[in-house]
Amino acid sequence: MTLEAVTTSGDLMRLSMGPQHPSTHGVLRLIVDTDGEVVSRVQPDLGFLHRSIEKIGECVDWVQFVPYTDRVDYVCAMNSNHAYCTAVEALFGTDPASAVKVPLRGEYIRVLVAELNRISSHLVAVGAMSMDLGAYTPFLHGIAQRETVNDIFEKTCGARLTYNYVTVGGVTHDLYVGAEDDIARFCTELEREMLRFNRLITTNTIFRDRCAGVGTISAEEAIGWGLVGPSLRGSGVAFDVRKAEPYGVYDRLTFDVPVGDNFAGSRGAKGDSYDRFVVRVLEILESIRILRQCLKDMPKPGPQDKPADPDTGWQADVKKVILRPPKGEIYHRVENPRGETGYHLVSDGTKIPYRIKIRTGSFTGVGIFEHLMRGIMIADIVTIIGSLDIVVPEIDR
Repeated sequence: MTLEAVTTSGDLMRLSMGPQHPSTHGVLRLIVDTDGEVVSRVQPDLGFLHRSIEKIGECVDWVQFVPYTDRVDYVCAMNSNHAYCTAVEALFGTDPASAVKVPLRGEYIRVLVAELNRISSHLVAVGAMSMDLGAYTPFLHGIAQRETVNDIFEKTCGARLTYNYVTVGGVTHDLYVGAEDDIARFCTELEREMLRFNRLITTNTIFRDRCAGVGTISAEEAIGWGLVGPSLRGSGVAFDVRKAEPYGVYDRLTFDVPVGDNFAGSRGAKGDSYDRFVVRVLEILESIRILRQCLKDMPKPGPQDKPADPDTGWQADVKKVILRPPKGEIYHRVENPRGETGYHLVSDGTKIPYRIKIRTGSFTGVGIFEHLMRGIMIADIVTIIGSLDIVVPEIDR
């Protein structure tokens, strides 16, 4: 945090937090007006990472845009791929002649990689939040488990950060031999690791007290400000797109939707920063449940020369329909680690999208900053940023 200017009216001091600051989780600048240690106003200054991804979508064909979705949120690129591809398939499905039917095994693989990426994203979120507040060791524990996920992804598609694996019609190729065993082993190890993580930081009195009662958002405020995902559920609102509007094979799976419930006790409040932290920890455990169900129910691999087999295949044949999609528009949403990610797609019947508009959880999360941070202590700014788990590429795009 660096001194930028001192206001001439009154005794307020203006500080510039960022754009390169270890607690802003990306290239984000906050203009902070303070009265001593008390924050008077926080204004987000956005645009440092703007790359015109939505405009690029009007210059490439429907499948060529998939690698760009990796960059919408590089912390959970599998989920970003999944969000866009299911939206394209929903658009194509408005015309029976253009409908794309993803093979069943392909649908299960999509959920597997999406939940693995949800776990790794949440591990970064809770680890980085604890590091922001001075506890460095939990971050290393989270990164160590995330590396195991990256190893699985690398063996699956050759990449560790931006994957281009989930594509329109399924996934680019089947899982590698032994992937199911690696995922099952990871689930067992992660469960054991989460017990240690919870002893280390989640139940740590100092950490809990730093978060308790800080940045409290009521259910009404969360809905009114358009918060999504764990930031919404942390306020006690049990909304999850995977439950409310199931896509893929989520309607075949059993899992709970964790919500905030004043986990900090008498020092906290329902919807505070600690509730949002705990919700993400609980969601990691729910993702493990989902992974095990997928491993149990997923069809066995079929012949490698039949990727479009309706049960054992992994990729539908979209070569013809991708060139002549139906005219029209659609809004389709999925549940990403930072909450609802929605794609508004407009087609004029050509192989190039007419318009692509993306709605992300981090953009709505940063919108509440000014309202939420008025009257708090300077030290609590980083607590709130970490609890909302913003990722700047989702804001700027």
